[in-house]
Amino acid sequence: MEDIFKFADELGPVKVIHVYEPSINLKAVLVVDNIAKGPAIGGVRMAADVSTEECIRLARTMTFKNAAAGLPHGGGKAVLYGDPKMPKTEKEKLIRGLANVLRNENTYIFAPDMGTDEECMAWVRDEIGRVVGLPREIGGIPLDEIGATGFGLSHVVDVALNYCDFPLKGARLVMQGFGAVGKHATRYLTQKGAVLVAVADSRGAIHNPDGLDVKQLIALKNEGKCVIDYLDAKKMARDDVIDVECDIWIPAARPDVVHEDNVNRLNTKLVVEGANIPFTHGAEKILHDKGVLCVPDFIANAGGVICAAMEYEGASQAAALAAIEEKLRRNTELVLEAVKHKQILPREAAMEMALKRIKKAMSFRRFSLFSCGPKFI
Repeated sequence: MEDIFKFADELGPVKVIHVYEPSINLKAVLVVDNIAKGPAIGGVRMAADVSTEECIRLARTMTFKNAAAGLPHGGGKAVLYGDPKMPKTEKEKLIRGLANVLRNENTYIFAPDMGTDEECMAWVRDEIGRVVGLPREIGGIPLDEIGATGFGLSHVVDVALNYCDFPLKGARLVMQGFGAVGKHATRYLTQKGAVLVAVADSRGAIHNPDGLDVKQLIALKNEGKCVIDYLDAKKMARDDVIDVECDIWIPAARPDVVHEDNVNRLNTKLVVEGANIPFTHGAEKILHDKGVLCVPDFIANAGGVICAAMEYEGASQAAALAAIEEKLRRNTELVLEAVKHKQILPREAAMEMALKRIKKAMSFRRFSLFSCGPKFI
């Protein structure tokens, strides 16, 4: 337990709840980081190798992301131990069980994340009702179907290119991760003229300097296949995608895929973080010192949570997409202008902006009414 306290600071976390129900093999962690701006929104991430530390870091990222996006929500995250590709009946049992255990934790609103989707959120709605990211058929704005996060990433890239020396048309794109975020970001960016030259998923990577057929790749993924099933490309190990020379490199998978030990293998001009905490801070600093622009996660990939928050308020899909475009373009420009004028790292500029908003919200709250510090359950 002492190890958990090393993550506690003036912002939170408010609660760290460990869930264990052996009768259904349910093991999970919920972290509610900060609720000064309102109840926390954060996805339920499902993987066999998640951890409490990862959950705490992701929850803090959500606090910054929601604050930077100007949403009336704090940050939280839940992680559920298990293989997301387990039989549907077993997965449903775990999701419904987690929802019931957390039924009274009304400071947290469920949302989809890696390993969970709209159908999972429909199960949560059926149990407790406190959820976003629902299927269209029951009033939701399906984040994965419309590619809300990828749509936002495409606008972030568009603004970031104003601070680079190359256009989007013809720019060589590498996508590390080709799930709900990666495939839609690729679709939007290639429609605007980018050329996908390499892509990786959990099973491997492929490279073709002349370009990959995005529609064919998406069709393969929709059939349950992997990118290495694509024929007209060189096959590589999953992690070798970091070595492919490109103009734009987008991580859209797991945390800490680029760190101090491998960052110098990157040969790119622009990094836009589609995943949460995909780079260590040390790796970001190395890139900055080399003149590579790196737009941090909680600025770049906020499209999904903006869409979720709009859904929670009953907004339409059109209104949600308009809000994603407006907020992400504005925040990217604010951060990159601060980088240019203050000569600081993009993450430093982004955190400065988000912290200002969080602390202002905290100044309006009398914390003694609900929490004055971390709770570990």
